[in-house]
Amino acid sequence: MPKSKSSKPSQLTFRKATVHDQKLARGQGGDFHQIAGKDSPVMTTAQGGPVADDLNSLKAGAPGPTLIEDFHFREKIFHFDHERIPERVVHARGYGVHGYFETTRSLKEYTRADLFQRVGEKTPVFVRFSTVAGAKGSFDLARDVRGFAVKLYTKEGNWDLVGNNMPVFFIQDAMRFPDLVHAVKEEPDRAFPQAQSAHDNFWDFISLTPEAMHMVMWIMSDRAIPRSFRFMEGFGVHTFRLVNGNDKSSFVKFIWKPKLGLQSVVWNEAVKINGADPDFHRRDMWDAVQAGNYPEWELCVQIFDHDFADSFDFDVLDPTKLIPEEIIKPVSVGRLVLDRMPDNFFAETEQVAFMTQNVPPGIDFSDDPLLQGRNFSYLDTQLKRLGSPNFTHIPINAPKCPFHHFQQDGHMAMSNPVGRANYQPNSWGLGPRPDPKRGFRSYPGDESGPKARLRPESFADHYSQARQFYQSQTPVEQNHIAMALTFELSKVETLAIRERMVSHLRNIDQDLAKTVASKLGMGKLPKAADAAVPPRDDLEPSPALSIIENGPKSFAGRKLGVLVDDGSDATVLKKLQQALKKEGAAMELIAPAIGGIESSDGEKMPADHMVDGGPSVLFDAVAIVLTKNAAKRLSQEATALDFVSDAFHHCKFIGFTEGAAELLSAAGVEPKADKGVVPLDSPASAANFVDACRQLRIWEREEKVKL
Repeated sequence: MPKSKSSKPSQLTFRKATVHDQKLARGQGGDFHQIAGKDSPVMTTAQGGPVADDLNSLKAGAPGPTLIEDFHFREKIFHFDHERIPERVVHARGYGVHGYFETTRSLKEYTRADLFQRVGEKTPVFVRFSTVAGAKGSFDLARDVRGFAVKLYTKEGNWDLVGNNMPVFFIQDAMRFPDLVHAVKEEPDRAFPQAQSAHDNFWDFISLTPEAMHMVMWIMSDRAIPRSFRFMEGFGVHTFRLVNGNDKSSFVKFIWKPKLGLQSVVWNEAVKINGADPDFHRRDMWDAVQAGNYPEWELCVQIFDHDFADSFDFDVLDPTKLIPEEIIKPVSVGRLVLDRMPDNFFAETEQVAFMTQNVPPGIDFSDDPLLQGRNFSYLDTQLKRLGSPNFTHIPINAPKCPFHHFQQDGHMAMSNPVGRANYQPNSWGLGPRPDPKRGFRSYPGDESGPKARLRPESFADHYSQARQFYQSQTPVEQNHIAMALTFELSKVETLAIRERMVSHLRNIDQDLAKTVASKLGMGKLPKAADAAVPPRDDLEPSPALSIIENGPKSFAGRKLGVLVDDGSDATVLKKLQQALKKEGAAMELIAPAIGGIESSDGEKMPADHMVDGGPSVLFDAVAIVLTKNAAKRLSQEATALDFVSDAFHHCKFIGFTEGAAELLSAAGVEPKADKGVVPLDSPASAANFVDACRQLRIWEREEKVKL
């Protein structure tokens, strides 16, 4: 990864960054202040006190920790945390699964955290996947970030790794989190759109927030519409610390990598899935666990020291930045296996309380200002949602290791201190005592600097990694980003907002900006947005950021939908079933009636779906196994035609028997259209077809269908 001499930070940049200038310190972009009217009232706290800065929390030095005395941030985040009852404000639509984490590599050299000391050690876990923007009743396949929150019940207390399926975030400072969420939620005067970012408020906020541009590339990519929870990565987002037994600190980033590989859907497919099965991701997880196909991830870590942090092109404390895997290769240290569904959704999935501040001894925080704000906020959130400071008494939140403290009383207290002493120190020798050796100790960082609302100069480059992400995508994925931006901005009614966004895109990729501007009907390109730091064009692409480049090369864990009717070839169906079982994939039958069919050998075969209830968008590939008469009959039904047409337009593999050719033609699909339309006409054809399905999509078809 080549560096320009002018951009390389000094040794002081990481620990003691200077303030860039007033514009940077007050939000790193001038549009926010330019758009405010001269007669705008002065912002105040709820108590009426004038506010000097609403964009940056109070810190001890530019890269330093957030200070608890920041009453404005406290009030702002406090009010935000208490806006909804009892539903979560964000991540309301979630789905939880039990399992275990198995340590596969000791990290004793780096951390004294107990779960990383012994290879083979298993730790119980509970994982909650979620969307961010929508309410509890929204649909699964919204274009959105996915929460990937893991609660590990370690022998030293609960560790909550509260992450997402994207490694970066929209904002650098937690002060801005309420504004971000307000902007993406339904507009308050009309209460829509629900679970969508395609509206003026969201893009108005984003267009005035240059630091969000890297995350915009992620949410406009196919990462925001995953095929399954099982096929997506998870990231801890922030830089954390590992501290070993000698109190030596290293930095670390956490990544969950799915065993089944990455896979997403296309946008047209997502829209139709939401109509056909709004619980698509939930059902997929339920079916996999119930079938014994337990989802699995590797926990990988990027560990680096202070010298690397000082020499890296970007500040590792900036949550809008990542460390490319080509620079620090993630090392696998454990595996996560999900093998049991909750006994009751409300008792576990709804009542589970994740908090970033829950870490065992040996894992510590960095001065990432977004992480600092999350640590401050989450306890407040749980108190509001669960109604009592005793939410840790709820079984799903209770540690599975012994715990002892003097906390007592309050709503729903299930246990209280026993005996005379409910305080310490006491003369009676009763109750627990701190242990300086075994207990949690914060890393003694040397923090200094002016007490002020500011950000470090090293946070100021908002476009370079956004450009790197875009250039790391395949042409197919780049096209999807352009189309996603076009769709979202086409829903924005305010021309100035659309123009501001295109001006930011010019700092990311000129061709992308031109494509989006052209699709939106702009007569000419707006000038590029002012950049606090000139965007770099020398960052090497990172293939690890592409979904297509990191596909599974397998059809395992996927599902084939087979359209059948009376007389369907029993031999072909059995061969398909055998090949899929060997691959570790599933097969479901779609028939005119749910009662099923009678195959060519007279066997009664129940259907999993009716034709109008099992569209091809629910499957990863399809097969059409029909007699000529059945194909002729089904070619008169719109749902059967859609089954074939959608599969073709969504670039899926299509297997077909000779009798099915008429249905394909009626749906506009030529039997020899491309290598993804595969005849099932020989004893080996079923196995060959399943082998071909390992590619998941025929992406070269996309240019032809122009979906």
